[in-house]
Amino acid sequence: MRRVAACASAAFVFGSLFVAVPGSKADPGEVDPAASAAGSDYAAGKKAVEAKDWTVAIERLNKALLQDDRNPDIHNLLGYAYRNAGQLDPAFKHYHRALELNPRHRGAREYLGEAYLKANDVQKAQEQLAALRQICVLPCEEYEDLEKAILAYSKRAARSR
Repeated sequence: MRRVAACASAAFVFGSLFVAVPGSKADPGEVDPAASAAGSDYAAGKKAVEAKDWTVAIERLNKALLQDDRNPDIHNLLGYAYRNAGQLDPAFKHYHRALELNPRHRGAREYLGEAYLKANDVQKAQEQLAALRQICVLPCEEYEDLEKAILAYSKRAARSR
């Protein structure tokens, strides 16, 4: 009887590890910028990113940084906007800052890897993929997206030889 109770208890504990908590984040280090002091500028910057209006996104996200410069999500999204605007140097700066603040930030790892591909540095992109492999215990979208981007880059490079 004790053995059955012990097994049931162990099964409950093990099973509870896989239950999602509503409103929880995938990475406990993530901070919701919309809930911070930078909220309205962040929200406007995010909306501009969704509209692919890189100039407005960069402007509003820089304003959000003035209010909350320790938020890795703002740095990551700002890096994304700069990269898509063709400005790799500030993109790298913001991705690196996001990773200083949260080394396990999956989005920053993915986007930094994609920026390295844009700069023709596939080795550094693969380093970010390796980091994601360590971070993502279960398959994660960021790992899969960067892996696909590296494969596509490699195919294009092989064709151009």
